[in-house]
This record gives sequence, C-alpha cells and structure tokens, in this order.
Amino acid sequence: MNSIEIEETAVDWTQLPRDILETISKNLTIYTDYLRFQAVCHTWRISVPKIPHHLPPQLPWLMLPLSQQSQSQSHRPFLDLSDHKIHLLNLPEAASHLKRRRGSSHGWLVILDETPTILLLNPLTRAKLNLPPLFTFPNVVTFNYSEIGKEYALRSLSGNIYRRSLKEMRDSFIKKLILSSSPALNTNFVALAILNQTGDLVFCKNGDQAWTFIHDARFFCEDVIYSNDLFYAVDKNGGVAVCDVHGENSPSVSIIERFETPRIFGGDMQYLVKSGDDLLLVTRYLDLGYEDGDPYNSPNVFYKTVQFEVFRMDFSGGPPMWERVWDLGDRMLFVGENSSLSLSASDFRGCLGNCIYYTDDYCESNYDGAFRDYDIGIFKLWDGSIEALPCYHPNSHSQLPWPPLWVSPNPC
Repeated sequence: MNSIEIEETAVDWTQLPRDILETISKNLTIYTDYLRFQAVCHTWRISVPKIPHHLPPQLPWLMLPLSQQSQSQSHRPFLDLSDHKIHLLNLPEAASHLKRRRGSSHGWLVILDETPTILLLNPLTRAKLNLPPLFTFPNVVTFNYSEIGKEYALRSLSGNIYRRSLKEMRDSFIKKLILSSSPALNTNFVALAILNQTGDLVFCKNGDQAWTFIHDARFFCEDVIYSNDLFYAVDKNGGVAVCDVHGENSPSVSIIERFETPRIFGGDMQYLVKSGDDLLLVTRYLDLGYEDGDPYNSPNVFYKTVQFEVFRMDFSGGPPMWERVWDLGDRMLFVGENSSLSLSASDFRGCLGNCIYYTDDYCESNYDGAFRDYDIGIFKLWDGSIEALPCYHPNSHSQLPWPPLWVSPNPC
C-alpha cells in the first residue's frame, strides 16, 4: 500500500493582509479585546489605529479604595466585572487623602483638592484638562489665600455673605459634575455641576473662563444626564427640568412637571438614566443600619440601600408622566457618583440583566470612624433581593474615604 504523505504548511498569522486585520479590529467591541489584538505582534499593532474610536460604551470598571497595605501610593485599583481582574493604573492625581472625586463621566474623573482647581483626568490615557476654577462660580464673591480657614466668600440664596475654607469647598461645594461628551472626542463639550448646599445647576462650555447659573432649574439637583443635546435634571419628587445650553437664548429651561405616581415621593434619592429611547427614573430607598445590629447600643449608625424602583417617562398621549417599570429585560443600570448608564447585559460576560449595579454617593462622612462595608451591590428587580458584587472584597480599613466608583474605560 502506498502511503500518502500530506505536507503540513504552517500559517504565518503575522502576514495577514492589512485590510483583513482592519476588518477584524473593527469588529472588536471590548477595549481589552482590542488591546489583546494589538499585543499579538508588531505587524498587527501597526496595522490598526492605536486608539479605537469605533468602540461602543464599555462596561464600567469599579474604581476601588486604596488599602493601608497597598505597595504603591500612586496606583489605583480598578475591578473589571467581566473577568474579575484588577487593573492597576498609575494615577498619583487620585491617590491622596487630600483629593476628592466629584463624579465620572465618559471615562473621565473629576478631581478636586485644597486649591481652586477642577481637574478632569482620563485614567486610561492620563490625559488632563482643567475646568474654570472654583472661584469663578457665580455665587463665589471673592477668593483670597491669605484668609486662612475662610479663603472663599460666597453669597447665599438670601443674599448674605458667608465664608468657606479650602477644605470645605473641596469636600462639600460640588455634589456631582457630568460632561456632555468626552473632551478628547468633542472640543465643544459642556460641563455641568450640581451644587450641594444651594441646589443650583451651573455649566461651562469648553473655553469659558467662568461658570454660569441655570437659574430656572434651581432645586432640580438630584441627578443630571445629557441626551440629544440637552441636559435633563430631576428633583426630589420626580419633576424634570430640560436645559438647553446651546440655543440663542441659552440657557433655556422647560419643566416636565411630575404627576401622581405611586410611591415615587417616598424615595430617598433619584437618578435619571437614558436607556435606549427611554428616559428612566431610578428611585433609591435607604434605611438605618447598625454596626452590631443593636439599634439601642450600637456605637455606629449608618445608612444602607434596601430597595430600588424604576419608572419610565411616558410621552404618548397627554402630559408626560412616570409609569412603573417592573422588568428591564436585558438592560442593566449603573448608578452612583458616576453619570448614570444603561447597558445590555448580553454584550458583556459575567453580567446580569434586569439589575441595578449601585455604589454609594450619598455621604462620604458615612464612613468617618465607622469600620464597615461600603454600600454597594446588585439589586435584582425580579425579586427585590440584593447581592454583593462578585469578586469584590470590601476593605473597611481603606486609606481613602472614597467609596468605590463606576468609571467607564474610554481610550479617547
């Protein structure tokens, strides 16, 4: 019998045509997969753009607190829920007890310290941008470094002048700051800040030297999102202010009054989320917790999340009104100090649909002197239960008082 010899020819994958490599890369939708693609060899790396601009919104990473045992004082750990891996990013600007975050938006962190500086920082690219400083806010009358402990003079709603220190302004002046888009992708981006004590909304466009009040949206200060060239802000009762900062009469405001919706007024916090074509209202309920379970003798009392409810704005027929949503289907919502986000769970491994992934954004002082877990978890709409995030190990003895924060990895 004659034997048939088959000659095996090794395929040199490094010599794939450039157009095929480009086609493959454009079908990669996860940032870490794109990085792995670039790491195969030099030929693959130089055949595709260094920065992928085609990627859809990414699964947020969980920015974790530093522990006292941390070997690096300049790196911050980020947990990727899809593969349960920790990414250590070099971020000395965000690794100090003198720094405070005031949100994450389009992959950029908002960082304050005991100076008037408002820093935007992209953790992936280390790109930085300064917004107009704190002393340019319209309710700040004067700023003087020589006035130790009362460097800022501010005007109250009643017109009275009061003083605030550098530390007080860092810790409590801004509640949350969001961006209309990534500054690296759109030079015409707008930043909007919610002020903590007055309930004001203020904004600045790229290139502005100072911040501007949105006067007709005062007290719509629970949460703000940006969608279709408009900012949407919600108040405690579910009323929505639609703010246009681009038009000729900028800023202009129209109010969507809230209408009677069962239990919407009993929530402790409100979030707005754009989910596909829907505008959602997420209501968060808190309750008191006790360190040792004893409400009478516990040394530390704190708040904890016990429930969420979701509503959808119904624009069909008659005045807009909130209607209860019992099932989000494949969607998962991410709320907290971040710009609220909705994603499809089927697009990411290791994730659950019909859930709300939440972090604590209601009180940093909740942790002062109380060694306990952060208020963070997954709320399941189908049965109202709460479970811990997988592979997240809370560390009560963290070096920084910041609770974990959702940050969307954005290479641009």
